[in-house]
Amino acid sequence: MSLRKRIENSERLVNVVGRLVLLYLNLVQRTTRWQSEGVDELRAAMAQGPVLLVMWHSRLMMIAHHWPVESGSLSSLHDTSPIARVVGAVHQQSGLRPMKMSARVSNIVASRTVLKRVKDGVSIGLTADGPTGPALQLKDPPLEWARATGLPVFCYAFSTTRQRRAQSWDQLLVPRPFSKGAYVFARAPQQIPRKPDAAELETLRQDLASFINATTARADELIDLPHGP
Repeated sequence: MSLRKRIENSERLVNVVGRLVLLYLNLVQRTTRWQSEGVDELRAAMAQGPVLLVMWHSRLMMIAHHWPVESGSLSSLHDTSPIARVVGAVHQQSGLRPMKMSARVSNIVASRTVLKRVKDGVSIGLTADGPTGPALQLKDPPLEWARATGLPVFCYAFSTTRQRRAQSWDQLLVPRPFSKGAYVFARAPQQIPRKPDAAELETLRQDLASFINATTARADELIDLPHGP
């Protein structure tokens, strides 16, 4: 039986693999010389309440280490695929509050749970092009959650000089230890109205996608790398 299939069938294995991934990312975090931008602005916004955090799927691996958990919790939304469940386990073991979005649960029930967490002061995080792509194309959920919650939107990206890319739809950036790294939080200037019409929604989609691209490019720029996905 493949590891993927075994992960699908075993919550215990999900947690074991998540722990191994977390140990590796802890090593990366400790041995990388990091610089950052936007953390103070994020903390200032969180002092007023929770935020909505979005990123490209390719740049998600270090968010549990870079999120300022002392300023407020983050509930990362993920699907039920094996890799997403492992990421959820990593976030759970890092002190975040991941939330599984299952197709078996109605949208109404899921929305109530998310909105309750927002009411409790928990920020919401999700990938803008996940969980299955196409890469770098903004899907509906970030706009829908921004509209439904009214939360300020922040974008996140990280980059490292020592890295490899997974052979996956998103070219997932896998950082390597003993590197130089950078991460960026940036507040999106777009205000998402409660009831945008179709034209407004498409403009907002393009503008937010461009802003996530700019945030990602800035993380690369800080360590003198060419911009990548």
